[in-house]
Amino acid sequence: MRRFAALLLGGSAVLAGVVAGLAPAVWWSGGHESITEAAAARLPDDVPAFFRRGGKLLAHFSGDPDRWKNREAKFLRRAEEGNHFLDLEDLDGKELPGTNRFDGQRLIYYKLKKDPSRVGLLPYAILENYERLMVGFYDHRQTPNVEAVPMKCLVAGGVLAHYTADAAMPLHTTRDYDGRPQPGGGFKQKGVHARLDAFPEKNGIGPEEITRGLEAKVIGDVWAHVMKFIAESHAEVDKCYELDAVKAFENPTDESRAFVLTRCRAGAQLTLDLWYTAWVRSEKLPPHW
Repeated sequence: MRRFAALLLGGSAVLAGVVAGLAPAVWWSGGHESITEAAAARLPDDVPAFFRRGGKLLAHFSGDPDRWKNREAKFLRRAEEGNHFLDLEDLDGKELPGTNRFDGQRLIYYKLKKDPSRVGLLPYAILENYERLMVGFYDHRQTPNVEAVPMKCLVAGGVLAHYTADAAMPLHTTRDYDGRPQPGGGFKQKGVHARLDAFPEKNGIGPEEITRGLEAKVIGDVWAHVMKFIAESHAEVDKCYELDAVKAFENPTDESRAFVLTRCRAGAQLTLDLWYTAWVRSEKLPPHW
């Protein structure tokens, strides 16, 4: 099944540690917790304390979009499945509208004659949850003593972190997400997704290493930034296959380790920047009503 076997969670082991600490080494196959905690460790001091100290909670919530793909949650699973990827080749060179999910679905369905859930809707999942967090931060500014507000900010921030980490995984930007089709049928390098997934956990890439040197910055045009990020991630698809072809994910080299660490750090940086941008922009939001 498409990507459902990837990004499985090891949440209980991660959440058992001290809240202020960082989780053990996990990336895709172990969950999104490490990238999320790495980002949380670099939040600036002007971000609310509950959010800066919420690394363990954010890490747990970052796993929810995969939990929503439970096979018995049939309505939720179907609604969720397209949020985790964007197969850029299937856009046929067209640009997704930076307005809303429904405009994007209309373009894919009516103009490209394709199923939006098969092409993917990842950038909309990122923008929607970024805005949920921004609205939650606004509420915190207005009503800092309401206990429910930090809870919803942590949920929104954690869910956002799931999709930003997905965007950093090159194989979530291509229809060749787990092998490349061959003229005679079948797929070459089937299983590459799982081999790349397993690399950080097997080779000691943890949040302490991911977080080093990250600095939060405010993003100007969030939609354009996210689309550029996805395009840059897509540019690394060939590199994934080159490294896999020489078994460098199974037998690590300096090059393969540096490559995977760079992608982990990219995911953490995007997460950090969107969290911080949501906080800064929340100051000037108009009232809800």
